[in-house]
Amino acid sequence: MSKSIFTQHQRSSQCDARRGEVATKHGIVQTPVFMPVGTQASVKAVTVENLVDIGAQIILGNTYHLFIRPGHELIERFGGLHGFMNWDRPILTDSGGFQIFSLEELATITEEGATFRSHLDGSKKFLSPEDAVKVQESLGADIMMCLDTCIPYPADRSQTVESTALTGRWARRCREAHRKKEQLLFGITQGGMYPELRKESAETLIEIGFDGYAIGGLSVGESKQQMHDMTEATVAHLPDEQPVYLMGVGTPEDLVEGVWRGVDMFDCVMPTRNARNGTLFTSSGKVVIKNSRHREDQAPVDERCGCYTCRNYSRAYLRHLFVSREILAYHLNTIHNLYYYLNLMQEIREAIEKDSFASFRNDFYGRLEGE
Repeated sequence: MSKSIFTQHQRSSQCDARRGEVATKHGIVQTPVFMPVGTQASVKAVTVENLVDIGAQIILGNTYHLFIRPGHELIERFGGLHGFMNWDRPILTDSGGFQIFSLEELATITEEGATFRSHLDGSKKFLSPEDAVKVQESLGADIMMCLDTCIPYPADRSQTVESTALTGRWARRCREAHRKKEQLLFGITQGGMYPELRKESAETLIEIGFDGYAIGGLSVGESKQQMHDMTEATVAHLPDEQPVYLMGVGTPEDLVEGVWRGVDMFDCVMPTRNARNGTLFTSSGKVVIKNSRHREDQAPVDERCGCYTCRNYSRAYLRHLFVSREILAYHLNTIHNLYYYLNLMQEIREAIEKDSFASFRNDFYGRLEGE
């Protein structure tokens, strides 16, 4: 069993929510935490200074994309991702498994690893579990993820059994390849929509021993209830003394429900992607900024929000930028959405500290219904 990097400070008396912190090489991360996604060594449309201003503690980089371009060897020569992108706080890198899975016809999964063709030029590439760890070590990530095999939805039991078992074998190889121990390594549980397979996956990873544990293979087309049920089914079998990371999830509601079930870490492209599509998250629900109702609206996007965008610009101006396809629209919208997500997590942490997360959750839904 690995030495725990997680300290739990407070646990809700009303649910499985917990307040803690994760210790990494580049600093302490307060949990529960949302990690903005910086796929290609950049959180789209914002600078690292913006990220610091809005309170981002840790960001995510994508192993697949950085392996393809510009290459991990080049990034390593710049002192890793931290030096390359001028970010001095923690970074988590995913293993690339989900991106390879999403390539579908361009990828072939075998016991040895994943063979795939670059989405850029069609060139043939290969990534083994050992390669995934080596690439992430070169990138200098504070938290690295094991290479896993993602399971489509729906998937029958035999397919799920086979893929989950392969994820376990790959996880063992990742652990054996892990050299730079100051860079933490998390295992990824799979198991599809089968609670007993989720349990087996968790037990396999715990036996190998990792610094933290992620829940993979969710938000792939299943219902919200299935996602919540599988999260709950997995968390129940993970060590209480180590961090739990729900990968690729999700909406503000998903974050609240994940925390309720004991999740400590989240990431998702939703706030940044929605910002570029003109959908803004607010305390009373989503705002589609291109709608004509905002054409002369002098109010900020969210009266309750303290972000730079809401402090300085009206809905009317943001609508004008967006319908005019001005680049500034993406910048201001992204600042707002990320601030909303990070502020939501701050409020969640404070509610857990006060042991009032149940009432916070009720108020959160009440405000959304009030719009």
